[in-house]
Amino acid sequence: MTTSVGPIIEVAGLRREFTIREPGGLRRASRILAAVDDITFSVAPGECIGYIGANGAGKSTMIKMLCGILTPTDGRVRVCALDPVPQRSALARRIGVVFGQRSQLWWDLPLIESFRILGAIHRIGQAQFDLRLTECVDVLELSEFLGTPVRQLSLGQRMRGEIAAALVHSPELLVLDEPTIGLDILSRERVRTFLAKQIEQGVTVLLATHDLPDVERLCSRLLVVDRGRLVFDGTLPDLSRRVGAERVLVVDFHAPQPPLDDVFRTSLRLVEADGLRQHLAFLGDEVSAADVVAAVSARAAIRDLTMREPDINEVVRALYESR
Repeated sequence: MTTSVGPIIEVAGLRREFTIREPGGLRRASRILAAVDDITFSVAPGECIGYIGANGAGKSTMIKMLCGILTPTDGRVRVCALDPVPQRSALARRIGVVFGQRSQLWWDLPLIESFRILGAIHRIGQAQFDLRLTECVDVLELSEFLGTPVRQLSLGQRMRGEIAAALVHSPELLVLDEPTIGLDILSRERVRTFLAKQIEQGVTVLLATHDLPDVERLCSRLLVVDRGRLVFDGTLPDLSRRVGAERVLVVDFHAPQPPLDDVFRTSLRLVEADGLRQHLAFLGDEVSAADVVAAVSARAAIRDLTMREPDINEVVRALYESR
């Protein structure tokens, strides 16, 4: 595997337009839609980036330009130090791509045969192929249905097979477009565990998804897009601070306490069991959790406490509503 020097992904002023024909007669009017509108960002080797946005925000269009499937209308894009469209064949050997609603597996062949074909396409040596396939099969629990035709696999089984297929050639960059769409809880957890291991091994991951727990579990950085534009680039705590999302300290006392509605820079959200449990909300950039705990413990003896971080769904929703 060739390793890129510098950013794995470089995007500068990227724009992709589509011509939309209005309904009507022979001389239908048309308009220009910018699915991706002047987006700039870069991704360093080893990063795991969550690329999120509502339906129609331009996520899939961006991914297709990164993979060389679509040509940009304007701007510059480099992936693994290659120009995706003219160098698409070379790029394909250095990236793995999973589209949640499209398959790269051969529908009528057993799953293992799809892996073997992909190994031959990427010209992987037998020893390297066997080692990589064993890792994917073990972690994703594929062994029981390697001999099953792809068309007979469940959705969860097929998606685990798709991810293995995208990684069988040990790519530098893994691009995932809705990889857990429609999966049950157990299948999602298997996929998340496997992806976390790939990230630990240094694979760069771009994860486009509506499943925000995937982002929360795996990603160190978020890119949020809205109507083709990049509206946020940073960490989840940065996003929480931007929208004023509150942390909640849940405190259990040894004995019932009066409502703690006057603790500095907190608001009392809930009192349970006559004051045995109380929920205090606060903004992390205004006061630290340690200061809140100290203030509460000065009032009464604490039996236990729990910190609840802002829910990522609520944080992203607040960002959209603030625009």
